[in-house]
Amino acid sequence: MLATRELPVAGLTPLTAVDWPEQLAAVVFTRGCPWRCPYCHNPDLQKIEGRRYDRKRVLGFLNMRRRLPDGVVFSGGEPCMHAALEDALAAVRALGFGTALHTGGAYPRRLAAILDAGLVDWVGFDVKAPWADYAAITGRQDASARARRSLDILVASGVDYEIRTTVYTPVLTDERLAALASELARSGANNLVLQPCLDRPDHPPTIPRPPPPGFRSSPTASRQPWGPSRYGHRFSGVLRPEAIRLRGQKAP
Repeated sequence: MLATRELPVAGLTPLTAVDWPEQLAAVVFTRGCPWRCPYCHNPDLQKIEGRRYDRKRVLGFLNMRRRLPDGVVFSGGEPCMHAALEDALAAVRALGFGTALHTGGAYPRRLAAILDAGLVDWVGFDVKAPWADYAAITGRQDASARARRSLDILVASGVDYEIRTTVYTPVLTDERLAALASELARSGANNLVLQPCLDRPDHPPTIPRPPPPGFRSSPTASRQPWGPSRYGHRFSGVLRPEAIRLRGQKAP
């Protein structure tokens, strides 16, 4: 899959309060992602092909709304797939907006360049699973090494971040979540937010989507309830309790 010289913008959300903690933000969605996670909530953005909005139209829209959002989040897809991301971030910052990034860490060198240049104020970093499970989830053998390198770069950068893990229960059993927490602790990362796997039109709630090949899930995993009673003390002694939240809980 090839990146494009022009940032392939698939859409723009004018205002949201959930994509950047404690900020009102617009969200720019880019096309293209090298990974194929089975629970992806934006599968139509995995391919580069499709409807796009040109740079002038996006910047013109944001320029007219400079007094309303606090910042702009670049999401996807995988925004770091494109070299044009750095120029787009700089252009948005020139309008007076703060900037944030959603990434899975597939492109560590580009992430490092963006962080070193001070082009983002916050990063939402998706951690899929324990490192050993990455290839089966993403479909790419090099995904684990890339994500680990990106996480190390992010933690060392000093830029504010949140680590988000979608609890895809056919894969992420309690045991695998505990393994994930241990790996994050060893990397020096904190601020882990667990979020439920949302239903997709092609993933009806009454027909569980099968896990990737090679996984053996707990027979009760998909029936266990989502909520504090299940996860509230799951990682005690691994990550600090205040470093773990469920989506919707405020940071302490």
